[in-house]
Amino acid sequence: MIVRTTTEITDTDRDIVSENGNWRSKRIILGGDKVGFSLHETVIKAGSVNEFHYANHVEAVWLISGEGTLLDRETGQEYPLGPDSMYLLNGHERHTVTAKTELRMYCVFNPPVVGNETHDENGVYPLVTVDD
Repeated sequence: MIVRTTTEITDTDRDIVSENGNWRSKRIILGGDKVGFSLHETVIKAGSVNEFHYANHVEAVWLISGEGTLLDRETGQEYPLGPDSMYLLNGHERHTVTAKTELRMYCVFNPPVVGNETHDENGVYPLVTVDD
């Protein structure tokens, strides 16, 4: 049984802030917890525009509070985001999240993130290895 709070994660190696300061992610459950997924509480700064790409993960997002938009950069389709919105990135879509107000969300990744790594625009993660 795993019991933890986001308060105890604050200011640890599970509390990740993006290089540009636009978002903060508390890694509540990681690959090392051995449950087959990772769970993050993420807060995106109001007024920020954030490009993401998860080439090696499926991600489900549940927005708890805030307003913004989600842009699928491959199709140009834009979706409004508000409290209780959910979106699933099951095709490794390159996407942009624009935060009108501060966005607070819970994110589930499969396969799980294994540590404090952050993604780059190419979706490269240290946890993924390529077989020769």
